Amino acid sequence: MTPSARIKAVLDLLERIEKAPIPMDLTIGDYMRNRRYIGSKDRAYIAETTYAVVRHHARITWGLEQIGAEQSPRARLIAYLAIQDAKTVKDLFDGTKHGAEELNADELKLVENFPKEFEAAPEAVRAECPPDYEASLKAYFGQDFETEMAALIAPAYLNLRVNLVMGDREKAKTLLSEDRVKTTENKFSPWGLAVEGKTFLSMTRAFKKGLVEIQDEGSQMIALACDVKPGQQVLDYCAGAGGKTLALAAAMNVKGRIVAMDLEAHRLAKARDRFRRAKVSDIIEPRPLSDEKNRKWLRRQKQYFDCVLVDVPCSGTGTWRRNPDMRWRTYGPSVAELVEIQRDIMEKVAGTVKPNGRLVYATCSMLPEENEQQIEHFLSLHPEFELKELKDVWPEGCPPPCEGNFMRLTPHRHGTDGFFAAILIRKPC
Repeated sequence: MTPSARIKAVLDLLERIEKAPIPMDLTIGDYMRNRRYIGSKDRAYIAETTYAVVRHHARITWGLEQIGAEQSPRARLIAYLAIQDAKTVKDLFDGTKHGAEELNADELKLVENFPKEFEAAPEAVRAECPPDYEASLKAYFGQDFETEMAALIAPAYLNLRVNLVMGDREKAKTLLSEDRVKTTENKFSPWGLAVEGKTFLSMTRAFKKGLVEIQDEGSQMIALACDVKPGQQVLDYCAGAGGKTLALAAAMNVKGRIVAMDLEAHRLAKARDRFRRAKVSDIIEPRPLSDEKNRKWLRRQKQYFDCVLVDVPCSGTGTWRRNPDMRWRTYGPSVAELVEIQRDIMEKVAGTVKPNGRLVYATCSMLPEENEQQIEHFLSLHPEFELKELKDVWPEGCPPPCEGNFMRLTPHRHGTDGFFAAILIRKPC
């Protein structure tokens, strides 16, 4: 593809994303699947540029407002390209048959006048922080607000979890290296590897054999916080696609039992293939919550589980590096609605935890109302649980990533997505 044809494809995607009521990664995926003729390098440029425009949403909006320009997808793309290199923008819109339409007079003025610096913009604009979340995130980060938010703008790197059932990190590193994939060991997760550069992981032997799984280091740390042991009874209540379920099963050395539950039965069904490939399916028992029989079954499990993990539905503010559109668009319940859903989930599972067992509450959110405030609310209703300091309940052999009672992970401080976890222990009878 010519440079102008690439730009035309980016514009097409931005227009589709603006109209589609679904996350942008799905829109991009559908677009690429229907255009098999687009080469790998062109695909990478188109996707990365589309994401970059969305990552600059607040700054582009502010800049266009300053010069009185329209807020169309085309204007936003031109503004982004002007930020990168104003001198080359005109050449990218060459008006050829498969290229982007030439710039008109107003668009040429846009390129010339668009702000090149953003020091004069409000702090929330520079930080790409949506107004609805500004007060909460400023309360969370304090004086580090802009620094922490800046770390959420850059794309996330690819991170892997080694499946200990199939081998150790050294074996995984060696096998990946033989397929020209360079990795470094994670700082916090004893199971994790960070991939250097870009790669087609699905083509590697380590991935095909089930030796590695794609999983952010922060997500691995939530599984680690469960400190599960071989032979235990474990409930993964919001199992989703099974990423943490896999980590738990490997940590248990495929001995014991994990009940994986989720409202979306199709996600659990898809996870079965992952369980089999990782050779841990023997101890995993999927039970979709869409089935009334399973909901009744759960109510009968009084003080039965050694560990219950609830990675609750949340705002996803900690995943903005991967899902920049989620800053500006809501695809599900509001935060206020999510807070009620989270409380309801905690009530449903609290009674299933054994004396001295642990209840691990987790989110991929950075909002206090979904995190610390939820724990405070739960403990006010459930004196039979106590919140433990991480150092007192963290698995032996590796130090916890944070001090105090809560695991709060951020891209700036830990290099992970934004995650939260609290470990609650049921008091002895």
